[in-house]
Amino acid sequence: MSSIHFPVSRRRFLKTSTVAGVAAALPAWFLEEHRCSAAALKPLSPNDKPGIALVGGGGQGRGDCSWASNYGNVVAVCDVDAKHVEEAAKQFTKDGKVPAKLNDFRKVMERDDVHIIINGTPDHWHTLINLAAVKAGKDIYSEKPLTLTIDEGKRLVKAVKEKGTVFQTGSQQRSDPRFRLACELTRNGRIGKLQHIVVGLPTGPREGPFKALPVPPELNWDYWLGQTPVTDYRGVNCHGNFRWWYQFSGGQMTDWGAHHNDIAQWGNGTELSGPVEVDGKGLVEMIPGGYDAMAKYRIDFKYANGVTMTAVDESTVTERNVVGEGKTTPNGIQFIGTDGWIFVDRGQIKASKPESLEEPLPAGATRLYKSDNHMGTFFECIRSRKDPICRAEIGHRSISVAHLGVISVRLKRPLKWNPEKEEFVGDGATEANQWLSREMRKPYDYSYVG
Repeated sequence: MSSIHFPVSRRRFLKTSTVAGVAAALPAWFLEEHRCSAAALKPLSPNDKPGIALVGGGGQGRGDCSWASNYGNVVAVCDVDAKHVEEAAKQFTKDGKVPAKLNDFRKVMERDDVHIIINGTPDHWHTLINLAAVKAGKDIYSEKPLTLTIDEGKRLVKAVKEKGTVFQTGSQQRSDPRFRLACELTRNGRIGKLQHIVVGLPTGPREGPFKALPVPPELNWDYWLGQTPVTDYRGVNCHGNFRWWYQFSGGQMTDWGAHHNDIAQWGNGTELSGPVEVDGKGLVEMIPGGYDAMAKYRIDFKYANGVTMTAVDESTVTERNVVGEGKTTPNGIQFIGTDGWIFVDRGQIKASKPESLEEPLPAGATRLYKSDNHMGTFFECIRSRKDPICRAEIGHRSISVAHLGVISVRLKRPLKWNPEKEEFVGDGATEANQWLSREMRKPYDYSYVG
């Protein structure tokens, strides 16, 4: 077995996910090929830097905006938490110029000096803010998971296409050469015919119950809740922990799942489609009054091309886990074919046979979109008006896989899916199709952004 390993933490991933950052983890032919074909990002003059606004000033949003500030000027920051606004404004003050401090994203969209929106809000706010930005003629970098529901994704894809918006989903693994190499090798038959994919995801938290707490004075809790039902503030259902509540997200299935399912679809050649069957099972009872997004799970998918896929939390053993050899499933993606396997995660790419990695791809092989800087590619596409590496439709299709899994788990039954019509078919379809959207609490429905 050939193994090329380069350990990297989640925090360091964005800083090292370039060819230069992972050179020790890639075969020589791949590096040489890249050096011959890669074009450097064009330097920006002071007059060539677009105005950037950050909507959602928590840690992830500020991290994305810091990255974007290499290519533009941060002119406004917005959050419903006054502390976040002040922290973001302080961070992005430059040469004595303090960004405008706002608490209503609609005011951001009215500004002529804002050309680009960095959307770092919680999952349940992504779509309305993105739709407002599209309508206002802004280009958008939006955090994943792209949407709260599949219906939201369909609306967003339609709006982006009609407006010609440059839209980049924050699925940064697409711009890490390890993941592109794994997908290119898989799609070119380096492991034979692809048969099965194992997606290992983190195990979610199982905690609670949690008591209601006073809302912090700096937080507009009603606005933060947005389209979702009114509920008590508990501290652990806001900011970083929102993703463990179905009301706001879908747990690890929609968090890490947005990343890994995206790579699985890329390697399978189905990034603009999706599975045709899903069978999800929760593997633990969640604690009443506590986190309610399933913590332990197994979801089996089937694609029209015959490929099957299992998404499972990493504390669970799967029979097709060729990397763990019957042990718990590692966080990453395993492509399993008739003639071997390839495993990739944020620190390594390894294969069952040395030649799978070491032999160059031949002329005429299928090659995938090359990006070595997820944010830099976005800004290059703003200039060229070309599609970035993870445009809205790809982001939508990737998170749809996770949404399908969540729906199957919650309904406790297998379901059939038509990826062309984007609707459930067959037994249970009537009930399942009701889960493709959610009732939106007024005034935070689609009319809120016009």
